[in-house]
Amino acid sequence: MSERRVAPAVHVDADVVVPGDKSLSHRALLLGAVARGRSYVGNCSPAADVESTMRCLRDCGAWVRPFGRGRVVLDGSGPGESLRAPAATLDCGNSGTTMRLLAGVLAGHDVAATLDGDASLRRRPMERVAEPLRAMGAEVVTTDGGTAPVRVTGHRELRAVDWTTPVASAQVKSAILLAALSAGGPTSVSEPHPTRDHTERLLRMCGLAVSIDGSRVSVAPGPLSPFGFHVPGDISSAAFFLALAAARPGWRVRCTGVGLNPGRTGILDVLRAMGAAVDVEAGDAAGGVEPQGDVEVRGGALRGATVGDALTVRCIDEIPVICVLATQAEGTTEIRDAQELRTKESDRIAGIAAGLRAVGARCEITDDGMAISGPVRLRAAALDSLGDHRLAMAWGVAAALADPGSAPLAIHGADAAAVSYPGFFDQLDRVVSRAG
Repeated sequence: MSERRVAPAVHVDADVVVPGDKSLSHRALLLGAVARGRSYVGNCSPAADVESTMRCLRDCGAWVRPFGRGRVVLDGSGPGESLRAPAATLDCGNSGTTMRLLAGVLAGHDVAATLDGDASLRRRPMERVAEPLRAMGAEVVTTDGGTAPVRVTGHRELRAVDWTTPVASAQVKSAILLAALSAGGPTSVSEPHPTRDHTERLLRMCGLAVSIDGSRVSVAPGPLSPFGFHVPGDISSAAFFLALAAARPGWRVRCTGVGLNPGRTGILDVLRAMGAAVDVEAGDAAGGVEPQGDVEVRGGALRGATVGDALTVRCIDEIPVICVLATQAEGTTEIRDAQELRTKESDRIAGIAAGLRAVGARCEITDDGMAISGPVRLRAAALDSLGDHRLAMAWGVAAALADPGSAPLAIHGADAAAVSYPGFFDQLDRVVSRAG
């Protein structure tokens, strides 16, 4: 694992272009592989997770051809017809999205496949996907404890279901909706709270009938049309720079061409609640379905805020950097309803708390989240990413916010950032100004 030393910033004023959205890239590749005809994806994420999806699709016989600068062309034969049984175990790397969504796609094909991943992915819960896919007629076997490796034996004709998920998870919902492409009738999924709806929007782009009633989504199977789709920038990647800009009066960051899906913009609501100035300029929807535009954040005098309930769902990936920012806010910031962070690439609640305490922050773990009191002057320390990309990047922001007189902060396992944002630390170096 690599170590990166990041020095404190004295000023931030930058325009930033972030890579293509990781969540959308996964889904566009999966749908392009099974739509009938040729599809084109532009600005595909360079993330290692997305590379895992592309590799697994090729291993299943999909025609997937990248041709530089994030451009990918795919040819498919339709749901249930496009994939074949792989010759070996599918390596999903660190990507829970690859494993869960691909399990849904494979469930609707007459193939058998085993999906596996790295040590981190093997700890993540997979029964939450296996159970509904079994109800639809696929054979799904998880390893002891309901984890990977996962063995999927699919069927081209699945049963339609009306499924209620106990956790709000876009990955679980998407796995069911992708399996539903091979179902005998309309399939519905209900969640405790609405989650990001990228899959639903892209299914509509492909010509399917999708209906939404609160947190209940229904899709009717039908011909899946090929498409052309330019992936917006990843707002979860932009969040690290936007949060950094929010931390100090006079600091500014503008991120252009980022996705503005309402299920993903909770970070902007949090920054506003904490006292930052947030301006959004909407552009044309990507593919006619996905909101996108430019976002500018200017720093101010920050105050503590409460992140809970549906807002937590809408910014679950940004919680690590929100917690870092909370160390610079007056008062207490509370993170609630965030138990799902325990089952991410690491136990993020424990990892965030340990890292914040190491740099001098006041952080208390609660039953379903944590409470951070500020403001505090962050000090130099050695922090561990725990192999988690979001923690690695959050520690980069913490280093930039440390006391200007302190030594650089050392981040062990900084290369984990490549899971979602290759080149993040080089971009961070370009964004900040430093003394000397």
